[in-house]
Amino acid sequence: MTSVLIVGASLAGIRCATALRRADFDGEITLVGDETHCPYDRPPLSKQFLSGEWEADRLALVQPTEWDELDITFLPGRRAVGLNVATRTVTLDEGEELSAESIVIATGARPRQLPDADGVGGVHVVRTIDDSASLHADLSSGPKKVVVIGAGFIGAEVAATAHGAGHQVTLVEAAAVPMERGLGPVIGKICGDLHRREGVDLRLSTAVAGLHGDSAVDRVELVDGSMLDADVVVVGIGVVPNTEWLADSTLELDPTLGNGVVTNERCEAAPNIYAAGDVACFPNEAFGGERMRIEHWENAVEQGTYVGRRIAGVEADPFAPVPWFWSDQYSYKIQLAGRPLGTDEMQIIDGSVEDDRFATIFGRDGQLTGVFGLNRPRPVMQFRRKIAERCSWDEALEFAAAAAKKPRPSK
Repeated sequence: MTSVLIVGASLAGIRCATALRRADFDGEITLVGDETHCPYDRPPLSKQFLSGEWEADRLALVQPTEWDELDITFLPGRRAVGLNVATRTVTLDEGEELSAESIVIATGARPRQLPDADGVGGVHVVRTIDDSASLHADLSSGPKKVVVIGAGFIGAEVAATAHGAGHQVTLVEAAAVPMERGLGPVIGKICGDLHRREGVDLRLSTAVAGLHGDSAVDRVELVDGSMLDADVVVVGIGVVPNTEWLADSTLELDPTLGNGVVTNERCEAAPNIYAAGDVACFPNEAFGGERMRIEHWENAVEQGTYVGRRIAGVEADPFAPVPWFWSDQYSYKIQLAGRPLGTDEMQIIDGSVEDDRFATIFGRDGQLTGVFGLNRPRPVMQFRRKIAERCSWDEALEFAAAAAKKPRPSK
């Protein structure tokens, strides 16, 4: 293998390139990115960068001194528009064609937008550094009435950051509690109560009927008839994989998972064509072969690294991760590992809800499926390993009981 073309200057894309070099791959690596920025980290976009605490240079995934070591041909501001699978050739937006012995698809995803929000002033999404900078500029011009639509982790983090900056925040969620599908009604309610206790107006079981205003938004109408005054609106209602450029290729796209790129258990979509990060749909042997598309930071790191090592010939095992992510909101650290469903059995195994420090595990069909922690990172990491070990529900309860009897390590 003498050449690799990575389409997408994302976290997964740059981790793939780094893994190739660390595996002593000495061939040509080309990285194509549709943004003009060098690869950067996204989690701070809804937190430290949005608040103004961090400058843009702290987001860089590759420092200036590291580019020479990586020896990558980086093409910023270029968008892929087509892929010929047979010849492994990518067509770019200006008609240029690039071919390589291996191609990695790491084009990520883009935010869903409200149908009537295009071109309306004061309406934002948070996905890119430019998105976050634009929102920061709106929030920095004085106290605002901010409406955040969607109480998933991005929406919740933006709401927390905006509230911390002194804005009046309303958080709107269509479900009965935030993140009900994955966390269930009990844990979802706890997450929602954190916002209410901080002073955020949380509106549940309602959706947006429309936006009002002339050149800029000034009101948000909800389907329950409520009308919310708004200077700024932030939309956080999920993402769509960037796979339109693959529509005419022969690659399979999974419509049940947002049209992500279907791969085998080794992240290969076709011979010597791989997918990694938010765009990839892969069967995960850690969960009985369930096909999944994971939109978490940790997965982008792990999958991008795996694909790089796979191309370099130093990784033979299937890619079988236990999903894990975290969210910082106000003074709370929220963590979740595994693939729980809101209907799973659950058991608090450490700490207490009243103290805002607890961990709970989830189980389904006699198997441990997930662990959630609020300000309790240690048990989350312990039970993440248990999930990877295919631990049963009974074994998980026994482990939790034994751990509870052990004295706490001294600080």
